[in-house]
Amino acid sequence: MEFSWMVSLLVAVALLSLSGSVDSRKARILESLEYTGINCRAHSASITDFGGVGDGTTSNTKAFQDAINHLSQYETEGGALLFVPAGKWLAGSFSLTSHFTLFLHKDAVLLASQDQNEWPVIKPLPSYGRGRDAAAGRYTSLIFGTNLTDVIVTGDNGTIDGQGELWWQKFHKGKLKYTRPYLIEFMYSNTIQISNLTLLNSPSWNIHPVYSSNIIVQGITILAPISSPNTDGINPDSCTNTRIEDCYIVSGDDCVAVKSGWDEYGIAFGMPTRQLIIRRLTCISPYSATIALGSEMSGGIEDVRAEDITAVHTESGIRIKTARGRGGYVKDIYVERMTMHTMKWVFWMTGNYGSHADKNYDPNALPVIQGINYRNMVADNVTMAARLEGIAGDPFKEICISNVTIGMAVKAKKVPWTCTDVEGITSSVTPRPCDLLPDQEPENLKSCNFPAEKLPIDMVELQKCSSSMKYM
Repeated sequence: MEFSWMVSLLVAVALLSLSGSVDSRKARILESLEYTGINCRAHSASITDFGGVGDGTTSNTKAFQDAINHLSQYETEGGALLFVPAGKWLAGSFSLTSHFTLFLHKDAVLLASQDQNEWPVIKPLPSYGRGRDAAAGRYTSLIFGTNLTDVIVTGDNGTIDGQGELWWQKFHKGKLKYTRPYLIEFMYSNTIQISNLTLLNSPSWNIHPVYSSNIIVQGITILAPISSPNTDGINPDSCTNTRIEDCYIVSGDDCVAVKSGWDEYGIAFGMPTRQLIIRRLTCISPYSATIALGSEMSGGIEDVRAEDITAVHTESGIRIKTARGRGGYVKDIYVERMTMHTMKWVFWMTGNYGSHADKNYDPNALPVIQGINYRNMVADNVTMAARLEGIAGDPFKEICISNVTIGMAVKAKKVPWTCTDVEGITSSVTPRPCDLLPDQEPENLKSCNFPAEKLPIDMVELQKCSSSMKYM
């Protein structure tokens, strides 16, 4: 009898042990990742390896920073990938490292913390001289990095949710001591990829590369209420060699805003945005532009090429924003194959934007706007074809618009074009443009041919990468 009882006990222990082993194996998940990247990584880890908890309420700020700090040891050994599994991962601002990939699972949601203590304050950008929301500093962006090389933020269309309502309310009530954070920002960095993600409800701008070069933004969906303040989609700022493609943006501000510093600060910093490609962009923004150049353009904007753009229920197609005191320039702009539905303006150039960093700007610092080329566009249900307002004594020059058909709305303005202080030519444009842009025969438009040579960023091809890992 005693022997039988011992046998039963041993069998039960064995079964429990086997069950525990099976449960343990189930607890560790094997994940295979496939993605395209500027570079693949030799090492990988999961945020759960560093204490991350994806319950939507536990703060993971320390877990993210600990993981990134640990993985930085592999910078010279093939780089590292940090995987964010399915779940809701609450976090405040954290900073990435070089030769690094942050990858979000398709069911991962990175939630921006509502605790302002998790958002360190840093100095204003030197090319701005002050914050955009307040004269003081600015909150660090959710995903941040400075002086980095070879960084990827990507996923299988995972989500970054900025939970911006709290910040929007503070902005509207005038209760911000510092400028609101962005979702993703890289400063003084080189070789950056941001791709295959959905960005929701940013506190302010969504993606902000600044003082950086060799940047690819690809396959990004950006969604924010159309009434949300300053939720610009993608803002390349004093950047060289940038490619933005295959993005869908619904926002409360410009879908793409090209910038390079503000008034005397941008003039002194002197770093232009140039060699920029924007292609296959879809934009919805009833109160702002599909593509805006400025208004902070004091360091200069040059050689921007946009093609295959769709705008729906958006205030303007292409808008140039500047003013006396800006200095700088916007030149060699090329936009073609644009389709627009339900627009207030197709073309809008503003020489009196008027917003200044402070009272120390030089009113004699006049911007140079020249070499603005638009062709092969179609629009319907348009309130006004164009509103082109240069600066007295400083006209916007070398404007060339060709092969553009604009269908006016039933309640359109009686005068479809208004033009002051602009110079240029048009050809095959309907309705008939203003007299300052006289119609020319197509053979006379050789002076505004689009460039045939490719930009360096167009030569960059992404690699097919794969990674596998076991995580809790």
